[in-house]
Formats: sequence, C-alpha cells, structure tokens
Amino acid sequence: MFTGIIEELGTIRGVSLTKDGGELQIAATTVLGGTKLGDSIAVNGTCLTVTKLEKDGFTAFVMAESLRRTNLGSLKRGSVVHLERAMAADGRFGGHMVTGHIDGQGTFLSQKPEGQAVVLTIGADPEILSGIVEKGSIAIDGTSLTVMDVGKDSFRVGIIPHTGGHTALLDRPKGYACNLETDVIGKYIQKFLAKNTESTPKKSTLTMDFLRENGF
Repeated sequence: MFTGIIEELGTIRGVSLTKDGGELQIAATTVLGGTKLGDSIAVNGTCLTVTKLEKDGFTAFVMAESLRRTNLGSLKRGSVVHLERAMAADGRFGGHMVTGHIDGQGTFLSQKPEGQAVVLTIGADPEILSGIVEKGSIAIDGTSLTVMDVGKDSFRVGIIPHTGGHTALLDRPKGYACNLETDVIGKYIQKFLAKNTESTPKKSTLTMDFLRENGF
C-alpha cells in the first residue's frame, strides 16, 4: 500500500525489457533508506519488486501485465520517474490509499495557471472515467491528487506549488501518457453494485391483461 506522496525523483539508468517483462535500473537515494531485497517501491505509481540494491540505486522487476497497463515500457535511459516506498504499518496517510496497481493510461491535454496553482486536463477512456468522481482522489504517475471535475472524455486536477516542485508533472509535455489509478474504494463499490444489479430478478412480463388476452 502507498499514499501517493512522492518521496523522490529517480532517474532511469538502465532498461532491460521485452514484451514478456524485464528489469529497470533506477538511480535513487532517499527510497533506499530501510529498503531490502523483495520490498516494494512504486515507480510512476506502479508497484514493483526490488531485485537488486546498490549504494546509489536499485533494480526492479517489471512483469508483462505492468508493461501492458502502464507507461513503464516507454522509459529510456535518463527518464525521470516518481518514486515512493510502500507505507510502513505505523505510517500516516498523507495522500490517499494507493495500491500501486495501474488501471490504465491517460493523456496530458493541457496545463493552465490558476492563481498559484496549475490546472492539468487529462484525457482518459470511458472505462477509467467511470471510476473518477468530482472531489475524489486519483493517483497520476503515483501522485495523489484531488479531482476538480470530470467531463465526457477528460478530467481536471490542480497542482499546487509544493506538488509541482516535488514531482515531474509540470515538466511532462502535451501528449504525455501518464499512469492512472482510480480510488480503490470506488472500485469495490462499482463491483458490488454491478453484481447486485445482475442478481436482481427481472420484472415479470406476465400480467392480468396478458392472461385475459390468451383465454385465461
């Protein structure tokens, strides 16, 4: 479990990926504190397992499913990524409950200053938008943000100066494909309601008029 509060900006220094998975070598310092082999670190919001530790970085395994769902497959040497260690059992939620399991990707459409903040508009597929609610939470490349509003094919979030200065969100170009994870609580509610609807008996078409018309 993660909180969506980015601890560090790491740099990709090695990529060994095929369509079946592989490894990423990432230069970092802060997230190495207390980290052991087998621990989880979110890279651009994607929960990955640490397979090798060095003094100035780590290696993480990426499975094929992660490559299909996320932007990790587009990373190159020198790419900047968001990093967060899994939350300790006695830690505090500074953002919201983030699982590190990406639902899909969105596209950066625009950014516009609004006072001291910057408003990002992000395009997304209907399946993802259905799980996003106004004033709810969403993780963008692992960053916990509050949804300002939701449209038919996009949604907007506000980036305050602190978030802008501690993440790479405002440095991403128009058209950038970001990782999106919607609120896990909303997913459970959606699933429950869908199952409940499926199990609701259909209204019978047998009526008194039908019986009379057919001689009963």
